[in-house]
Amino acid sequence: MKFSVDRELVKSVVSLASVIEARDPYTGGHTWRVSQYAVKLAQKLGLTSDEIFIVNLGGLVHDLGKIGINDAILLKPDKLTDEEYEIMKKHPEIGNELVNSHPLFPILADAINGHHERIDGKGYPHQFSNNEISVIGRITAIADAFDAMTSTRPYRKGMPKEKAFNILLEEKGKQFDAHMVDLFVELGNSGELDHILGHCGDEKLMMSCETCGPIIAPENNLNAGDHITCPACHGDYILTYVEGKENLEFTGSLIQTLVPKVDNATVNAFIKPLPSSLDLTWNL
Repeated sequence: MKFSVDRELVKSVVSLASVIEARDPYTGGHTWRVSQYAVKLAQKLGLTSDEIFIVNLGGLVHDLGKIGINDAILLKPDKLTDEEYEIMKKHPEIGNELVNSHPLFPILADAINGHHERIDGKGYPHQFSNNEISVIGRITAIADAFDAMTSTRPYRKGMPKEKAFNILLEEKGKQFDAHMVDLFVELGNSGELDHILGHCGDEKLMMSCETCGPIIAPENNLNAGDHITCPACHGDYILTYVEGKENLEFTGSLIQTLVPKVDNATVNAFIKPLPSSLDLTWNL
């Protein structure tokens, strides 16, 4: 089955996803990293170029449904209560409703619906198990979980990659596809994921706030003297260079209003090699 790809539609949905991500101060670079981890795993699985494109897109848009989560929950600086977590768990369903009538639905739905399903059937929103979960869903679930574990959150620091790999291995056949976990850990142990870990773009490292940690995803083409705002505490920083390395100096001021922006670098990098059509007949 051939599926025509509209460039402007893809650009609009990826742009929207980047703005939604920017609402949450602790998920800077998350969708970029998830998409990159997912692509690496898809390549390791031997997927076709069309399938890899859909996996890449899925990583960028999987959290679209968070647009419907109240700021009091999405931006909460502490661990969620059980009741709040139940509300947060609705974001795949919200995302599905958001794109249900969208022309790109056939290539968006699996990542949005499947990234929190579990092999043992204990996931959400549908409690699918084993092969009921699409290939894209199973790939995105591993990429999403690994990034969540290794990234800093308001209530904890990101864990070392080795610990995250061990957790993935412990959850083989339970939360995650066992074969895919083995391949993902192989990639990690060989260093093929290191250029993604802690980054928010190609060769673009996350930057650290003195208070909140490495949660700042800097824009491209910044120069010494430019101001950068921490998305969590709104601390105002100035970019400097120390021995050729980027450094942030706190000005002592807080920015009152922070408007979420489109991550144009990620959007443009993704749509640049956009195919005109895709084969939706999966090999796996």
